[in-house]
Amino acid sequence: MKPDELTQLILKLKDKGLSLALAESCTAGSLAAALSEATGTTDVFLGSMVTYSEIAKTKVLGVKSETLKLFTAESQQVTNEMVQGLYKLLKADVCIAVTGLFGQGASETAEKPIGTTFVSILFKEKVEEYREVFKGNAQKMREQTEDFIFRKLNDTLERHFQHG
Repeated sequence: MKPDELTQLILKLKDKGLSLALAESCTAGSLAAALSEATGTTDVFLGSMVTYSEIAKTKVLGVKSETLKLFTAESQQVTNEMVQGLYKLLKADVCIAVTGLFGQGASETAEKPIGTTFVSILFKEKVEEYREVFKGNAQKMREQTEDFIFRKLNDTLERHFQHG
C-alpha cells in the first residue's frame, strides 16, 4: 500500500476515534515502519511489539508455551494469543497480530509451505482470522503481507462503518 493510501487508512481510523496496535513476528517491524510514512499516524498508532522469537511471544504477549508446542509459532492459534496479549497490554481499539514462514527451518510442512502467513485482527471484541500463502523471497513475502494486512484492516473498517 502506498503512503497516500496508508494516510487514507490512518485518517479513517482517526475519523472514527480508533487507536491501532500491532504484534509483529515475520514482518519484524516493517508494518510499523510503513505506518510511520503516513500522515496522521501519531494520532492513532500506539505501537508495535516485534515478538520474533518464541521467548518474546511468551514473555511479552503471554502466548502459552503449550500453544507453541502444540501448534508451532507459525499458527493461527499463536497469532490469536498474540493479538489477545497485545490487547491486554495496550488496549488499542484495533489490534493486529501476524506470524508466518518467510524462510526455511521453521515449521513448514506440505500443508504449511514457506510463505504461509497468519493474521488476526481484533476489533469490537471479535477476532478475524486470515491464512494466506505468499510467494517470492522473504522481502517480497513481507511486502505482500503488509499490503494484505492494510487492505484487510481497511475492509474491516468499511464493513463496520458502512452505515454511518
